[in-house]
Amino acid sequence: MRDAVLAIDQGTTNTKALLVAADGSVIASASAPTATHHPRPGWAEQSAQAIWDSAAQVIAALATTPDVRISAIAISNQRESALLWDAQTGAPVGPCVIWQCRRSAPQCAALRADGQAEAIRAMTGLALDPLFSAGKWRWLLDNVPEAGRLLDQDRLRAGTVDTWLLWKLTGGASHATDTSNAARTQLLDLATGQWDAGLADCFGIPLAILPQVRPSDSCFGTTAAGAVSGLPPGIAIHAMMGDSHAALHGHGFAAPGHVKVTLGTGSSLMCAADRRVRSRHGLSETVAWQRGDIITHALEGNIAVSGQTAAYIGSLLGVGDAEGLTRLAASVPDSGGVTVLPALSGLGAPHWDDAARGLIAGLSHATGPAHIARAALEGIAHQICDVVEAIEADLGAPIAMLHADGGATRNALLIQLLADLADRPVQIAAIAELSAMGAARMAASAAGLGAFKDSAANAPVHPSKPAPRRMALRAEWSAAIAQSRLRARSLDFERKAGIE
Repeated sequence: MRDAVLAIDQGTTNTKALLVAADGSVIASASAPTATHHPRPGWAEQSAQAIWDSAAQVIAALATTPDVRISAIAISNQRESALLWDAQTGAPVGPCVIWQCRRSAPQCAALRADGQAEAIRAMTGLALDPLFSAGKWRWLLDNVPEAGRLLDQDRLRAGTVDTWLLWKLTGGASHATDTSNAARTQLLDLATGQWDAGLADCFGIPLAILPQVRPSDSCFGTTAAGAVSGLPPGIAIHAMMGDSHAALHGHGFAAPGHVKVTLGTGSSLMCAADRRVRSRHGLSETVAWQRGDIITHALEGNIAVSGQTAAYIGSLLGVGDAEGLTRLAASVPDSGGVTVLPALSGLGAPHWDDAARGLIAGLSHATGPAHIARAALEGIAHQICDVVEAIEADLGAPIAMLHADGGATRNALLIQLLADLADRPVQIAAIAELSAMGAARMAASAAGLGAFKDSAANAPVHPSKPAPRRMALRAEWSAAIAQSRLRARSLDFERKAGIE
């Protein structure tokens, strides 16, 4: 009988699970898709029940693996997504407003107009932006009538996706989150590692509905009987981490100088630090993870639409998914002067412009679908380059290599374009599911199962583009950024002036 960690990685497009042996080898895996709905432009939501159902499906698929004893459970999760539920029935209250959603922009705008933005950033390390959870919870409280009734009865609970999965796994016995997830809500004071009453009051969030904040390697609770088919009761949930933080942990980077790039639906670039580093170039100051009383800090840049760009443009061009787009892109040697800016949900780090919108620029009679396809992949890479440059500026030191993980790393053309535009090697983790592996590593250590071997990596992909061409492409990209932001300002002016 082999001891193993069951690692659940609840992401935006699917929920994955790995059974990881004590030496770090993967025994078995399972995956289930999740759907995102867009009821209005800029809005993005998922069914909280569907999220749980997908998690229960992958857990059940692995729970009865022969000759394996599940000794601990680890959770990594899509971050910033906000949920409410009924503590008595366990039923969701409203949708899960996911991290990509911009519906809380009015709440953020009101706080900005009230002069609160700088104070919030100073305490939380985060720019005032709809990406983060606090504004989403406020929207749910304001717009879901049942929430107010349950709040009055002390039956309302709030959480991010990790907290929701924990609640369901423990049968409602545990309402908690870890420091890495709490740091992404805009309600955590980085100086104390706890919820701040002033921040909660600022956003209008009752502290009583929030989960307890615990270190990432805590024993968060144990599985309840019947929580998931085939899963025994009494198994400890021994680690919870935001997916980007878990990926950094999976790479094994706990010191400055190494930047990991997680390429998924969106992208996250993160660099660990032994202390809080104040960003002056549009990055988030956050918590990588907490072990016991020791907090590992981090700088991070978030991109809302990254790998999703390929699927979106592929659909527009009628070539299907990202694979079809990549085949089309590979049929031409360059993008023919076309730039695709995939700001479908505004611009994240380092620009932080919620009003910016995507565009396709540089079209001519010579432009074909393949040029647009290639420019779409370049757009993913350009966004990452912007964040890399911001990290270097904040650290005051060059980044020699990028370490990549996530599903989009399977796209060889995208990785080569990233190496070319960033002008540095890109090393890809051998295991694409590094978020699950990083959480499993944390749980194995906390449960006393031993230390995993370091995650393997493939040979680096080196840049091959001449410097003048790279510089020209980066200049075209900067012009597209400026054009997108100017157009957003013009539209805003027209709305305020009442121009039809």
